[in-house]
Amino acid sequence: MNPVEALRSKVVSQLDRARWVGPLLMRISLGAVFITSGWGKLHNLGQVTGFFTQLGMPFPGFTATLTSSTELVGGVLIFFGLFTRLAAVPLIVTMVVAILTARRPDIDGVLTLLGFIEFTYLAGFTWLLVAGAGPVSLDALLLRREGGAPRPLGRPKTHAAGHR
Repeated sequence: MNPVEALRSKVVSQLDRARWVGPLLMRISLGAVFITSGWGKLHNLGQVTGFFTQLGMPFPGFTATLTSSTELVGGVLIFFGLFTRLAAVPLIVTMVVAILTARRPDIDGVLTLLGFIEFTYLAGFTWLLVAGAGPVSLDALLLRREGGAPRPLGRPKTHAAGHR
C-alpha cells in the first residue's frame, strides 16, 4: 500500500470511530432550537395566532397551539434521541408549512429556498428520520434493552471481504 493510501485508510478509520458525533450534534442543536421556539410560542399564543391569521392559515388559534406544542415536544424528543424518527415527521411537516406560508414571498429561486434556515432544519430532520438518532441516544439505549445489538461507540461497521 502506498503512503497516501495508508494515510487515507488511517484517517477514514479514525473518522469511522467518531460517527456518533454527527447525529448527536444534529440532535442537540435542533432539539435546543425547537424547545426554545416551541416554549416561546406557547407563552405568546396570541401573537402567534395573529401571525397565522395574517398568513391566512386555517384555524389560526388551533394551528398556533398545534405548531407550538409540536415544536416543544418534538424538540425535547429530538434532543434526547427518544422516538427520533417518529418525532422528526411532524417537525418536517412544520418546516414545509413554514416555507410554503411564511417564507413563500421570499422565494425567488432554488438558491434562495436552499438558503432558508427553515430548509436547513428540514434537511436536518430528514437526515434524522432516515439515519436515526445514533448510538448516543435514548433510542439506542431502548434498542439495547430490547435485545437489539447496535454497534458499540467508536466501532466501525465491518464489511465482508474488507470492502467499504
